[in-house]
Amino acid sequence: MSSLEVQDLGFAYGERQALQQLSFRCAPGQFTALLGPNGAGKSTLIALLTCLYGVQQGQIRIGGHDLRHAPRQALAQLGVVFQQSTLDLDLSVQQNLHYHAALHGLPRALASQRIEEELQRQQLGERRHDKVRLLNGGHRRRVEIARALLHRPRLLLLDEASAGLDPASRQALGAHVRQLCAEQQLSVLWTTHLFDEVQDDDALLILHRGQLVAQDRAAAISARHGQGSLAQAFTQLTAEATA
Repeated sequence: MSSLEVQDLGFAYGERQALQQLSFRCAPGQFTALLGPNGAGKSTLIALLTCLYGVQQGQIRIGGHDLRHAPRQALAQLGVVFQQSTLDLDLSVQQNLHYHAALHGLPRALASQRIEEELQRQQLGERRHDKVRLLNGGHRRRVEIARALLHRPRLLLLDEASAGLDPASRQALGAHVRQLCAEQQLSVLWTTHLFDEVQDDDALLILHRGQLVAQDRAAAISARHGQGSLAQAFTQLTAEATA
């Protein structure tokens, strides 16, 4: 079963069509990059996946649950790291995690167990009592990932998660998330507009003006449309879609 299945998804703001007949899947253990320029429709897709907007056309299934007809069950299978941080800067790392666990209704003992597991997995054990405002950007992102995984989702959605990080921190974050995919069979949907965040083995979706203009392994798209260059493939595909 796919962790995420999107079928014939469409969305319009009045007469402006923001998304048109999107169909794709994210398999367990798969890192999927969603690449697109500003205005491509990435934010609209994220809003639909997180129930900020209601589905107008098509279907979204998360962990086998239809988001329109069983939103609670679907969202229980989803962990999210938004572009803008939502951590409480004046609480400690551990306090932030306990607060989120309580929102998900996790019993205190189970929450403590999972928090300890995630602190170790994210290499944050020694920072558990530090206030979040004392952490650098990369460590804050790891806290947000730990928080998003406490309820054991099948799909982790990261929306421009590397925004504001330096190149080394961006690379480290990407490697860490891919390791989570491999170790936990977690599905990841990673939205970005940066070519260097996409690796050859990644599943890649290229979104332009609300349409998926390509979906395949990144290396295959680069070879087919860009003579081995993802940037060149992207330029060609978006130019064809615009013409």
